[in-house]
Formats: sequence, structure tokens, C-alpha cells
Amino acid sequence: MVKHAVEANFDGLVGPTHNYAGLSWGNVASKSNVSSVSNPKEAALQGLAKMKRLADRGYVQGVLPPHERPHIPTLRALGFEGPDARVLEQAAKSSPSILAAVSSASPMWTANAATVSPSADTSDHRVHFTPANLSAKFHRSIEHAVTGRALKSIFADESYFAHHPALPSVSHFGDEGAANHTRLCAGYGEPGVELFVYGQMAFNEQAPAPKKYPARQTLEASQAVARLHGLRDQNAVFAQQNPDAIDGGVFHNDVIAVGNGNTLFYHEMAFLNEAQVLADIRERLTGAELEAVRVSSADVPLEDAVASYLFNSQLLNTPDGMLLAVPGECREVASVSRYLDGLVKSGGPITAVEVFDVKQSMRNGGGPACLRLRVVLNDDELKAINRGVLLTDELYERLTTWVEAHYRDELSQNELSDPMLLEEVRKALDELTGIMGLGSIYDFQL
Repeated sequence: MVKHAVEANFDGLVGPTHNYAGLSWGNVASKSNVSSVSNPKEAALQGLAKMKRLADRGYVQGVLPPHERPHIPTLRALGFEGPDARVLEQAAKSSPSILAAVSSASPMWTANAATVSPSADTSDHRVHFTPANLSAKFHRSIEHAVTGRALKSIFADESYFAHHPALPSVSHFGDEGAANHTRLCAGYGEPGVELFVYGQMAFNEQAPAPKKYPARQTLEASQAVARLHGLRDQNAVFAQQNPDAIDGGVFHNDVIAVGNGNTLFYHEMAFLNEAQVLADIRERLTGAELEAVRVSSADVPLEDAVASYLFNSQLLNTPDGMLLAVPGECREVASVSRYLDGLVKSGGPITAVEVFDVKQSMRNGGGPACLRLRVVLNDDELKAINRGVLLTDELYERLTTWVEAHYRDELSQNELSDPMLLEEVRKALDELTGIMGLGSIYDFQL
């Protein structure tokens, strides 16, 4: 029986150590802003403003917490010893790159937090979560343990929710979560088609693969997640990302394609075998015809798509069609701005475009879609979650006040070893878990 369902967006709250360390090889924006001075407070407030704007429009909006950074347990596992201040001092002196990595606020990009399959698709009719191992990047590979704890705290009722551990943290099963996964359907509560996009086959060295930048997602990882979630063949399509696009800076599929409902908005260079991908989706999609909105290189060159993050936008239902929530940079790139004007007038499924200011996140390589994890929930499932994470006017005010009290206005690389920063972070996160009713999810709380 089809149940009424909504797509809830759970945005990552930007952490107090938001900084520009340029850690992500293959992410052009991340590398181009390396060593710039960041503004953690502004970044967090920009993210909250985006959440509030969508919540005020009637969308179900949740909040996922930042992680403890610098992450002292990781430094200790790498041989740094003594009191916390001594551990930070040793790391800063002997390996500042490692210190930068364990200080990254990258958990803010919750599109990489996990892959989520709605109950309408799964064999046991529960919502399934698999935290991404993010094994391609050291600074992100340390996220999945706390991500898993946070998700279990929010989606705790086992009669509705199933949680899996991250896949083995090796390159053969590199998994980047929902950044390489989107769902197409006639209605959120109806069985859908989950599109898993991978960069290469791990166990086939002869298969196509990028030559310049690494492919972070493997076919084998995507297939494993589909198995764990109990998806039938009818509910899953596996598509290879165009290797040339990866080499052009498209490190995740959500930098070149986004889907919602029965609409797939994508660049012509998104998929290695575009015609077959569309045919596979159409064969499996029930109750609606696929609306494929294809953007040509003639209209938007690949480098402009990457520079603007046109496709790293949120595609949202409205009473009058679909809204594309784009970063401000889309209006700063001439070809993209022209394309958007024409898109709205084209009579297609995307009927409105709105600009969101997430510049602090964009400078590190993450647009509006990077900041959110989509979770489809029917009415019973929505009632069963921890309500303390859903953004209300009251929670927005509390979180804004919390950010103002605990975040710095500026943060540079050489401040990451400051023991006071670690104390500030822990005090802030301890307070945050109380505000959101999360319990003890951080290592320092356990």
C-alpha cells in the first residue's frame, strides 16, 4: 500500500574548525582556496539561513551535528602521545598536514554522510542507512563512526529504521554516500528507482577509468549498498560516471547531475553511456514518465558547470513545478546565468530558480546539495524520529545563538594546534547534543 511520504533534508551544521586546507585532490574549488583565512561563524550562519529559508517554505528540514575536530583519537592512533595539548603540539610540529586533515570540518557536507533507501524500496519496508566510508580521502575516512552514531540517535526506532556499518575502508569499496546516489519516483511514498553512479570498477583493471583524478566511488561499493538495503533489480540502476568529467573536476555525481521525483537534471557529460542509463531508468520507473532535462556543453561548458556548481543545487517540489535552489556563483558565470533564464521559460518541469548564499562552503568545494542528506519518510516514520533535530523557529534561534557564542570569526591554519580551540569545540558540541537531544555521540563524551 502506498503511503504518504515527504522528502526531508538533513543539512550538516558547519563545524567550528571550518578552514581552507585544500585537502581534496580532484576538487577544484578546494585546491584553489588553500590557506585562505576562513570565517567559521559566517559559514555556520549561512548554512542555518539556508535551512531556515527552506523550512519557512514548508519543507521538512533537519539538522545533522558537526564532528569533534581536531580529532584527538585519530592523532593518538597515529602515535602522538601525552595530554591533548601535547598531542596537538607534536602533530603541528612534525606533521602539520595530518593535523590539518583531522581538523577538517568536512562532515558539514552531509550528502556524503550516508546512502539512504526509503521503506517503499526496501525488502523489509524499513528505511535503510549505510554511512559512507569515504576511503578516498584520509580526512573524510574518519567520519563514519560518529556519523553512524548520530544517525542511530536520530533514527532510533528499529521497527522503522535499519542501520548498517560502513563498507570496508579500502579503495575497492570506496563509497561516497548520497553524493553518488539519487532517487527517481512518481511520488515519494511509491517504489522508486535508485540511481547509483560509480567512477570505476575496482576488480576490472581494463574497464574505463579517469586518468588525472581518482574515481572515489566503485561499482562494487554501490552494489554492496544496494544488497545491504534489500533493493530488487527493479529498484536500482548502476551507471558509470563519464571519466572525462571526473578528470574535469567532477569528483562526485552531484556536481554534474541532480534528480527529484521523475526529473533528472544533468549535463551531457555526466554519464559514460547516457542513452543506456536513461533507458534503464525508464524501464524501471513506474507511475510516471522520466523527465530528462539535458544540458549541453554548447550551452554550459563543463568547466562552467564545475565553477558555478550548477548541478550541486537542490531540486525541490513546489505547487507550481520544481524549484532549483542554486548557489550565488551560478549568477556570476555568464553561460550558467543565461541558461537558467532560459530554463525557467522553457516550459519544462523546472519552473523557478532561487539563489542561496553558501559562499564559505563553496570556497571549499561544496554547494547547496553537498550540505544536505535527503531522507524520504512516510508519516509514521517522521513521527518516530528524534524531533529535536527538526528545524523550527525556536531551534533556529537556539542554534544561531549557539553559533554566535562559540564560533570564531576567523580561523587560519596555524591556529589548529591551539589547545583553546579544542576546548572551545568540545564545550560547544557538549552543549549542542543537549540542545538537539542527541545523547553522547562524540568520543570525548563516551
